[in-house]
Amino acid sequence: MSLSSTSLERSDQVGRPRLSHRQAAIRIVVGLTLAGAVVGALWAWLAPPVQLVIALTRGGDRIRGYVGDESDLLFLGAFLMAGLLFVVAVTAAVAVWQWRPYRGPLAVGALSIGALAAAGAAVGVGAGLARWRYGVIDVAAAPISPERRVFYVHQAPAVFFGHSPLQIAASIVLPAGVAALVYAMCVLSAKRDDLGAWPPIEVAHMVAPERTTDPSPTAVVDPPADPSPPSR
Repeated sequence: MSLSSTSLERSDQVGRPRLSHRQAAIRIVVGLTLAGAVVGALWAWLAPPVQLVIALTRGGDRIRGYVGDESDLLFLGAFLMAGLLFVVAVTAAVAVWQWRPYRGPLAVGALSIGALAAAGAAVGVGAGLARWRYGVIDVAAAPISPERRVFYVHQAPAVFFGHSPLQIAASIVLPAGVAALVYAMCVLSAKRDDLGAWPPIEVAHMVAPERTTDPSPTAVVDPPADPSPPSR
C-alpha cells in the first residue's frame, strides 16, 4: 500500500463565501433573536386567557380562584410557548446546516446562543404583550362588596410551567439543547471530515499499487538433495 494525496472532487467543493465565519455567526444570532420576538407576538395572540374569580368571604377576606378547569389553561399557555420554540429550534438547526460554507463549531455555537436569545425574546415579548392585552390582576382593587361578592376577570396566560428559577432556566435552555442536538445529527450524516465547509481540507487517501497484467514466471527451485548417509 502506498500513500498518495488526491485532489477534492469539484462536486464536493464550495466557493469562497462572501461573509466571514464571524459575520455569519452574528447573523445567525440576530436572526434567531428576531424570530423569537415574532414567536412571542404569535404566542400572545394564540394563547387563551385564564378566567379568574375574585370573591369576598363572610369574614371580609378577598380570595381568588379559577372557574372549573380554567387552571388547565395555565399549562396550555406554557406548553404552547415550548412547542413554538421547539419548532424554531429544529427549523433553525436545519437552516444553519444548509448554510454549507459556514458549517463547523462556530456555527453550532452561534446556533445555541441564538436559540437562547430566541427563547428569552419570545418569553419577554409574549409576557409583555399578554400583560398589555389582559392587564394585571390586583385583588385588593377588585370591585367587590358585601352586595356583590364575586367578580370575574381574565388573567394573562403563563409563559412558564412554574415560577421557580430551575423551571424558568429549563424552559429557556431547552430550545438551545434541541437545536444543538439536531445539528449534531446532521454532522453525523456528513461524509467529509470538513463537513463540506470553507476552506476545504485536503484528505490523504490510501491507494493500492497497480498490478501488472503479465507477471513474470517465478523460477522453480529444486528441492535440496538428501544428505548422504554417514560412513561406517
